[in-house]
Amino acid sequence: MSLLSSVAGKIGGAAVSARRRIGAVLRGAAARLPQPNRRVREALALLPALLAGAGVFLVVAGLFNYFAPGPSPGPTAPPTPAAATSELFTLPPIASDSPSIAPSQSPGAVATRLVVPALNIDLPVVAAGPNERYPLCDAAEWLVADRTYAYPGAAQPTYLYAHARDGMFGPFLEASMVDDGAALIGMWVELYSDDNQRHIYEITRVLRHVPNSPSFLAEVSAATTDQLWLQTSEGHADTSFKLQIVAMPVGVVAAASPADAHPTAAGTVCPDAPVCETADQTGCRPK
Repeated sequence: MSLLSSVAGKIGGAAVSARRRIGAVLRGAAARLPQPNRRVREALALLPALLAGAGVFLVVAGLFNYFAPGPSPGPTAPPTPAAATSELFTLPPIASDSPSIAPSQSPGAVATRLVVPALNIDLPVVAAGPNERYPLCDAAEWLVADRTYAYPGAAQPTYLYAHARDGMFGPFLEASMVDDGAALIGMWVELYSDDNQRHIYEITRVLRHVPNSPSFLAEVSAATTDQLWLQTSEGHADTSFKLQIVAMPVGVVAAASPADAHPTAAGTVCPDAPVCETADQTGCRPK
């Protein structure tokens, strides 16, 4: 601090000398001003003291800053770790009683039972027999065409057909003849599946007089969402028009019991079915 005091003293003397010289110059300038500028002369008279004082303050302040000890270097702070990438979690798949299936296998559990409470329809759903000549009675069968249409809840339609007879799809045909089946719209259909689920569908469309041609399945084969299609005939001949009922999914609930989803009935050969032509035919009457 002795060095700092010496330097400050020298600066103070220099400031006094400078103030005297500046004051002489400013007083001479003030004397030459006219009388109305008295306030300006007073301000000039004070300016040397202000300038000298300010200069001393700035220099001394600078010296204190120069000689003041700098901040002691502290320990090097550890580098801030980069934010860890948050892990992404996906929900586990919904538990299912059905085993996992490969793309080449079935897309779900097959339909087992069809119930339409408003029409008193309650039928087992079965696969057509090998080399079937005539559909069974007392049952609905699923369609096998470009693929198997038997899996409710899958990303494809389920397509079932049955005879237009009492206890089968006859009530659909009768209702379609009144106001083009308007009473069927909004009706619920329950379709059970082999994994003990009950799929609820709501009838949205009634398609009458559909020609029995390859094109009548065009919309079905192009669909990629869960739908239910029901078909019966509008006449007795194989070439007669078809009636199609289209229903859309409402929801899925568990069956009350496994027995509800697994009816023991499996359909019967119709009493008026044609006679089998070969021994390997099914759905027909034996010779």
